[in-house]
Amino acid sequence: MTALRSSARQLGTAVRALLLFTLALGVAYPLIATGAAQVAAGSLANGSLTSSDGSETGSVLIGQSFTDDSGAPLPEWFQSRPSAGGYDGAVSGGTNLGPSSAELQDSVAERRAAVAAFEGVDPADVPADAVTASASGLDPHISPEYAFLQADRVARARGLSPDTVHSLVEDSARGRTLGVLGEPTVNVLELNIALKGLDT
Repeated sequence: MTALRSSARQLGTAVRALLLFTLALGVAYPLIATGAAQVAAGSLANGSLTSSDGSETGSVLIGQSFTDDSGAPLPEWFQSRPSAGGYDGAVSGGTNLGPSSAELQDSVAERRAAVAAFEGVDPADVPADAVTASASGLDPHISPEYAFLQADRVARARGLSPDTVHSLVEDSARGRTLGVLGEPTVNVLELNIALKGLDT
């Protein structure tokens, strides 16, 4: 009987501890952390969403395509780098093909020829990020070199001055993180939103 009461007490203690920690760590802590994130960095906490003309256009942290329904690139927009996952967050990832892969080399050669034809430039002038996918497949950035390569085509398609579009790229370019980490980049979504702003 004593052992039964002891077991009942231990079970009661365990249930109370479970409820206490569930409320503390499963309810209170997430609410406090979420509230603190909203106060300290609301935009970042909400996915760094950006808007244009009053409607959300996407996250500046996740790349997207600027193509028509058939998948063909739209000449009036700056294009993102290739994506192995089709810019679908549910299938984020790279191809896992190495530099010695014949399949990767063929894919890069095809992309280089397609970009060169689309931009009206020599294939040798096409930068590496225009023909290679990022490891995540969701990279929102391109190099300034790739952005400048596209500027003349975008200007022609929109009837804008090339100098105007080149200036827009210059203003959109960001340097290395802390001056030493990574490479200079241009966020394609932000650049295209700024481009759209020229129409108004």
